[in-house]
Amino acid sequence: MTTATPWQTAEVPGPKKASIIPKPEVVVAMMKRAKRPILIVGHKALQVEVAGKGTIDYAIQIANAMNLPVVATAHTVGGFLRRGFEKAFSMPLVDIANRLSDLEWEGLDGMGQYDLAMIVGVLYYMGWLVLSGLKHSAPNVKTISLDRFYQPNATWSFPNMSVEEWSKSVEDIVAALEAK
Repeated sequence: MTTATPWQTAEVPGPKKASIIPKPEVVVAMMKRAKRPILIVGHKALQVEVAGKGTIDYAIQIANAMNLPVVATAHTVGGFLRRGFEKAFSMPLVDIANRLSDLEWEGLDGMGQYDLAMIVGVLYYMGWLVLSGLKHSAPNVKTISLDRFYQPNATWSFPNMSVEEWSKSVEDIVAALEAK
């Protein structure tokens, strides 16, 4: 297993650290294997653009390909609505994290708990804290950080990557999901 250095090096994640996503196909396999996945999209998804395509556009493609529920944090829901995606729920990041930790929460649709939470577009330090909380208080929920910086508190994370490498990896994920 390859190791990675947290992008925010002053924090110490503890002995249990995220496994590196070696190739995009690993993410696709985990998503397809999950019974109840959910995608959490933060406001940074509105800011990052690669060749005219924003992180939110990738999130929409992933959500559509897998028919995923999406939680849009902060003001991100407006970005989804402007793109014609109306299936995003608006909820603060800390609130969705607390709900994912609650064993009695039945999900956004009342159909039961989620077993896989994917997170993208969240401020690094906020993602660090939320993923740490889930790692310790929601062991039934596996987590994947889809951002381009290594998140050691996730179950799986990309290593630190350039924008171009990250974009290529996410494009590969989208292509594999849409090809199903």
